[in-house]
Amino acid sequence: MNRRPGLSARLKLTISYAGFLLPTGVLLLFVVWVFLLRYVPVGAMAGAPPGASPTVGTVLVGAFVPVAATALACLLVFSLVGGWILAGRMLAPLTRIADAARLVANGSLSHRIRMRGRSDEFRELADVFDAMLEQLESHVAEQRRFAANASHELRTPLAITRTLLDVARKDPERGEDELIERLHTATTRAIDLTDALLLLSRGERGMLPREPVDLSLIAEEAAETLLPLAEGRGIAMEVTGEAARTTGSAALMLRMAANLVQNAIVHNLPAGGTVAVRTESGQDASMLRVENTGHPLPPELVPTLTEPFRRGTERVRADEHAGVGLGLAIVHSIVRAHDGTLELAPRPAGGLLVTVRLPTAPRAPSPDGAR
Repeated sequence: MNRRPGLSARLKLTISYAGFLLPTGVLLLFVVWVFLLRYVPVGAMAGAPPGASPTVGTVLVGAFVPVAATALACLLVFSLVGGWILAGRMLAPLTRIADAARLVANGSLSHRIRMRGRSDEFRELADVFDAMLEQLESHVAEQRRFAANASHELRTPLAITRTLLDVARKDPERGEDELIERLHTATTRAIDLTDALLLLSRGERGMLPREPVDLSLIAEEAAETLLPLAEGRGIAMEVTGEAARTTGSAALMLRMAANLVQNAIVHNLPAGGTVAVRTESGQDASMLRVENTGHPLPPELVPTLTEPFRRGTERVRADEHAGVGLGLAIVHSIVRAHDGTLELAPRPAGGLLVTVRLPTAPRAPSPDGAR
């Protein structure tokens, strides 16, 4: 935005200091003058006749006025110089903050003010600015990494599709059924990945409706939907718990539960594994827990599982539930959008325990007003 040039804050403060100090000096001299008049005889302030000796009042005025004018002039110069220096020292932290803001505007997010000294308004502002820069740098780095990973993941099914079409064009006698099936698989993967990216973005922006939701019903529906996948892999599934009420988007919470259950099934033992889904209701939070058997997970790997395109184990999946590496990232995004928390804990015997805590929905008052 183009603005007309104006006075700097330092100059304004200097003028303010001088404007306050100069009237104070005038008032002080006026008090001194009134005090001196107490010792002047009555009538001594009248002018002397021509040729007569000067009166006491005339001498007093002639001596006081030049000195007072000189004092006021010195006071004005002192207030301007001193005010300029003091304003510069007071505004120095603000200048550092402004310089840091200019660096940020030019694309440098790594700069930090790190202002030293005891706490005051300027240092508190600098600390808040540093914290904002740290979060902004982390967010931008995450977005760049996410964009790079998303581009890489989307490029794979598109490259497979192009390769299949090139092969079909060079070999017209190749079976159409096989080509169609492979194209369908690659296209489905691209669509699933696109839907997951859109859902992840929607959750991160917090764009969701608010309605009463029972996590126990959500868990049962997700488990029932994925039961064929579990049975096909020889995995036993158990759903238990009590009603756990919260508020939010039922569709997003269903996707959250489905992702957790699907992740627990896919990352399980080859056969004979188990998946336990249970809900709990507390005073301040409603909880959904999904626990599975599986291979032991290194503790340092667990905190990274919610990052986009991070997979706990690399495996080729040939079924219809092929993953795109966004399952837990989407869960984390949905939980944050609902003001909840997500906890991942490796089981000592292998596998993972995932706990989702969401704020408990307030109880609706009874029609008769009873509690």
